[in-house]
Amino acid sequence: MAQYDTIRSVGVGAGVRIDEGLRAHMNKVYGLMSVAMLVTAGVAWAVGTSDALLGIFRDPMTLQPNILGWVVMFAPLAMVFAFGALINRMSAAAAQLFFYAFAAVMGLSLAWIFKVFTDTSIATTFLATAAGFAGLSLYGYTTKRDLSGLGRFLMIGLIGLVVAMLVNIFLGSSGLAFAISVIGVLIFAGLTAFDTQNIKNDYLAHAQAMDQEWLAKSAIMGALNLYMNFINLFMFLLQFLGNRE
Repeated sequence: MAQYDTIRSVGVGAGVRIDEGLRAHMNKVYGLMSVAMLVTAGVAWAVGTSDALLGIFRDPMTLQPNILGWVVMFAPLAMVFAFGALINRMSAAAAQLFFYAFAAVMGLSLAWIFKVFTDTSIATTFLATAAGFAGLSLYGYTTKRDLSGLGRFLMIGLIGLVVAMLVNIFLGSSGLAFAISVIGVLIFAGLTAFDTQNIKNDYLAHAQAMDQEWLAKSAIMGALNLYMNFINLFMFLLQFLGNRE
């Protein structure tokens, strides 16, 4: 893992350029993530507040997904795997477009929350998530502790969490759903700090090469990881904080 002090040892001038480049890189990561969040929120609100649009994917009364609804539900996961496999063959512009398309599909998959939870509780949960996310990401950026070991542990936990969520789709257990929400909050809180540190360290490891195409794709991948952490934190917290209609 690249260490910040080691990178700075190349010289004062180079260190200043790296500092400035890192700030610009992180700003781009958060900027891309913010735009994706706006796309997701806009699509989710537009579809979720319209019975006609929501009815394309779910029964507006029972909210049970139809065939297209199941496709939309699992499409984001498929797109993430496809993105990871194809990004090296994409241009940075194509990767960014794919990221925003992914955010739009995610909005379709989350539209149902506007039929289940009150607008006020959605807004307050979003603000609570944003505050927690900001603190966790700041910790990941500033801490001197190596979080790579924590990251490996969290990824194992994430696999178990996904399996439990798939099982509970068929079981419908409220107790298991509660446990999933608690564990999910903890896992994605940890991943937020880990991914932020990883984005920083990846930049520092390649800072002297300054490959602009690589930096652009790296920012997009970093934004995708943080975006997914935020969305999952929000959805798991909504199970605790959300007031149902």
